[in-house]
Amino acid sequence: MSLPGLPLLLQSIVSGILMGGVYSLIAVGLTLIFGVMKIINFAHGSFMMLGMFTTYWVYVLLGIDPYLSLLLSIPSLFVLGLLTQRFLISHVLDAPAHNQLLLTLGISLFIENFALFLWTPNFRNLQVAYLTKATTVGSVMISLPKVFAFLFAIILTAFLYYFLKRTDLGKAIRAASEEKEGALTVGINMKRVYYLAFGIGTACVGAAGTLTAPFFYVNPHVGGIFVITAFVVVVLGGMGNFIGALVGGLIVGLAESVGAAFVPGQVKQFIIYFLFILILLFKPEGLFGRTRG
Repeated sequence: MSLPGLPLLLQSIVSGILMGGVYSLIAVGLTLIFGVMKIINFAHGSFMMLGMFTTYWVYVLLGIDPYLSLLLSIPSLFVLGLLTQRFLISHVLDAPAHNQLLLTLGISLFIENFALFLWTPNFRNLQVAYLTKATTVGSVMISLPKVFAFLFAIILTAFLYYFLKRTDLGKAIRAASEEKEGALTVGINMKRVYYLAFGIGTACVGAAGTLTAPFFYVNPHVGGIFVITAFVVVVLGGMGNFIGALVGGLIVGLAESVGAAFVPGQVKQFIIYFLFILILLFKPEGLFGRTRG
């Protein structure tokens, strides 16, 4: 292992921060679902894959700009998430945790295999002329698709934060997450909250898929790569903690990118898993999680 030079280190930091914004958006959706329903959604990555394919096909078939396809991927994934909650997840809310995990894993396998049937396992890439350019600032090369992904991810995350903090529906979701019995007492419709939470969480990861598609390959199995990282981010920030997911995504993005400057690219994922183990050993409640007394 050799020490990287300053230009490479700066490049790694910038790339890590930009990718960390996307990780945050993925994790925000995952932590919202867990915070409200206490369900670990293994299908989260498969929904992201659907967001990526939505963007790919509307560009290839209709010529719609990848970022304009957010107007399609966000509502369509919201509806898909809402229907998944209504017809599948709602039946296991009070079931043992292993039943919930098996159901979400089964949903993931079904979505991936259906995608394989429809679109084959071929690797696809979006070829958009203006997104192939990069901007150089000093010795640091900045990828335009990653900059756009970071900016959109932060804007969407901020919008969701405002929604949860300032609107009546958002406050109902927060109440259901923090104190279920109290929410029931004041007349909050829990079924409605669950539909909204799962729909919003799925819309977030669908948006992340759209933002990632311009610089990452599109394939039915691609969601598995991101869902593992999302779980690490959620655990790092604190299960169910919104701010923790945002900060955790940036930390994981930095750790992954800077770590790749020190170790071969094939083993850069080791950095993430090592970070995951450290958190579980020394602060299992996460950086922003509540300590159980």
